[in-house]
Amino acid sequence: MKKSFLTEDWTVVLFGFIIIGVALFGVKIPSPSFGWETTSDLTEKVLTSVNLIKLGQIFVFTFLIALLAASVLGKSVAGTAKGFPIVFVLTSLALVLAGNAFLKNWNLEAVIFSLTIGLLLSNFFTLPAWLTETLSTELFVKIGLILLGTSVIFGDILKAGSLGLIQALVVVISVWYFAFWVSKKMGIDEEFAIMISSAVSICGVSAAIATSGAIKGDSKKLSYVISIVLITAIPMIIFLPFIAQSLGLSQAVTGAWLGGTIDTTGAVIASGTMVGEEALKISTIVKFSQNVLLGFAAFAISIYWTMTNNQSATVKESKPTAAVIWERFPKFVIGFIAASLLFSFVISPETMDEVKGGFKSLQGLWFALAFTSIGLETKFSDLFSKEGKKPLYAFLIAQLFNVFVTLAVAYVLFN
Repeated sequence: MKKSFLTEDWTVVLFGFIIIGVALFGVKIPSPSFGWETTSDLTEKVLTSVNLIKLGQIFVFTFLIALLAASVLGKSVAGTAKGFPIVFVLTSLALVLAGNAFLKNWNLEAVIFSLTIGLLLSNFFTLPAWLTETLSTELFVKIGLILLGTSVIFGDILKAGSLGLIQALVVVISVWYFAFWVSKKMGIDEEFAIMISSAVSICGVSAAIATSGAIKGDSKKLSYVISIVLITAIPMIIFLPFIAQSLGLSQAVTGAWLGGTIDTTGAVIASGTMVGEEALKISTIVKFSQNVLLGFAAFAISIYWTMTNNQSATVKESKPTAAVIWERFPKFVIGFIAASLLFSFVISPETMDEVKGGFKSLQGLWFALAFTSIGLETKFSDLFSKEGKKPLYAFLIAQLFNVFVTLAVAYVLFN
């Protein structure tokens, strides 16, 4: 191993902005198609030579980024050269599965297929040590988060509507603190508690990822939280619209309730569609308002975590100094905010329209690569051990609290 030139967070910022710069200077990022309904669709839309060439191009691009990042970080370039293609192929399979129309209707995201494939392989087969040693989960997640920053536009906060933003603030703050309190009461460690609280209160998968990055969280804990979020979203999509109808709620109130309660954006859209056009519009506005708060929440959590976890063999201060805070502060958050500011106030709308499709596709790919890696290094026994039941119970209790609090706030604001 060579000595690292940069920390992992600065490496993420560097390569995240290299990707952004490449696109802004006119290099079109390929966006392979993964959508299909029938077997003929699969062969005529996904497995065509044109689409496979696009997939090959995106592989070369991400492969090069992974190799360069490994070199900068002092990791084994040869190991990355062997391991990354395997992770990419498994991730591509997950994206194809997620592109099936039937599965899309259930809003099963690509990350759940990536995670599942990785988990099945790691738990039913003995994987070579060189493969698990070359996985770069945090690198993939954080590059995806830098690209996510390009879609968080500050001007869109106004479009979300004042009522949606008020509801988002009330719900996020109250549910986050309740979930954190419940988790601590149940004896769950603070790192796990923060991930659970952010996932249940803000925006599910994205919030869990961002929070884990901000506190440099354990990938196994992140995998556990993501699994709970995605599994619990399914019954909520189905039952909440019927409960709202039985309670005689208006479409506006129902939409606000769905948007503030269901954790993933795709699931919110699915449930809103079941109710009606107005419910769909309001639920999307409310959900977007919560998504906008993600960057602010990650920043605040990272500051809190830095100031309250200042313990090392050499540093035992009662109050951390500015230098220690800066040293421990996750630099990728700066990259996330910088990308958001760049696309909010510098990049023209015309340029944004040209590049946003490629960024969204690439962002989803990096996240999917990360969750394939998480699955490959995670054991079922770790996820569902006796100790693992407490986080599940804490999440479910917090989600139940979320359902009632959000309904009350939605009724007051939108009735």
